[in-house]
Amino acid sequence: MDRLEAMSVVVAVAETGSFSAASRRLRTPVARVSRKVAELETRLRTEVFQRTSRRIALTDAGLSYIAACRRILEQVEDAEQEASGEYTTPKGDLSVTAPWGLGHMHLMPLALQFLETHPEIALRLALTDRVINPIEEDIDVSIRIGPLPDSSMIASHIGSVRLVTCASPSYLAAYGTPMTPNDLGNHQCITVDGAMTPTSWQFSGVKQTMVVPIRSRLCVNTSEAAIQAAIAGAGLTRVMSYKMEGAKISGALSIVLDAFEPEPLPVHIVYPQRKLMPLKLRAFITWITPRIKLRLTSQLSGAPKRAKI
Repeated sequence: MDRLEAMSVVVAVAETGSFSAASRRLRTPVARVSRKVAELETRLRTEVFQRTSRRIALTDAGLSYIAACRRILEQVEDAEQEASGEYTTPKGDLSVTAPWGLGHMHLMPLALQFLETHPEIALRLALTDRVINPIEEDIDVSIRIGPLPDSSMIASHIGSVRLVTCASPSYLAAYGTPMTPNDLGNHQCITVDGAMTPTSWQFSGVKQTMVVPIRSRLCVNTSEAAIQAAIAGAGLTRVMSYKMEGAKISGALSIVLDAFEPEPLPVHIVYPQRKLMPLKLRAFITWITPRIKLRLTSQLSGAPKRAKI
């Protein structure tokens, strides 16, 4: 039995919570994962995992064994990275994920500049609004919008984004500009949802939040489609500020009801905690953090004072 492979398999199962998730992370068939676990348990003469119809959990013996496996695998990885020069010069492959819109507008241009300054690093960018499990999908760095769940990962706050209400100047000229959220009852709205049509929007004030009913004349499943429809004059829509920034700069869209916006959502850069950090990872985080923070801060600077409701 290849002991290091077996250790890698059981650690992957423990960290992802299932044989199928471990197989995706390791890019190997589920049957091979199951076989390796069974062979290891036979060799150890004890169960590492307690299996039920609903979940897989570590046994007491498994807890101590997995902890030891992690230490050994980390030492092996450190030795390989030191031998390959990853601790002496920034080099190697790096995987980064970010939300689709934020990635295209902010991360992509910065990533291209980063590659120019670090010719020995290769980037794999996963730009998607789907929340990716970094352990399961072998991601080195994640950029996340919104509150973060508790985890052992390191998270650094790099900025915030606004949820804004906007419309085209032609629409506002034809139907008027809403001055308070309650005015939305007299307007056509473009909503974004993949499953059902939203019937209300939530706004904030100094003292309280308020939920107002809206009339959705058009419901689409992407913010990009909503922005396109709003530019065409189909109505008001709500999107993340960075997604409509280009349309705002060009004059195609105007922000309304900005004094009633919800609290800005935090943006974090997230990466695993490690005793020794490869220089490629340190170089990327050190380089990208101040630059993306600057871009996000410049967009947030126009946020108005909150209205009293």
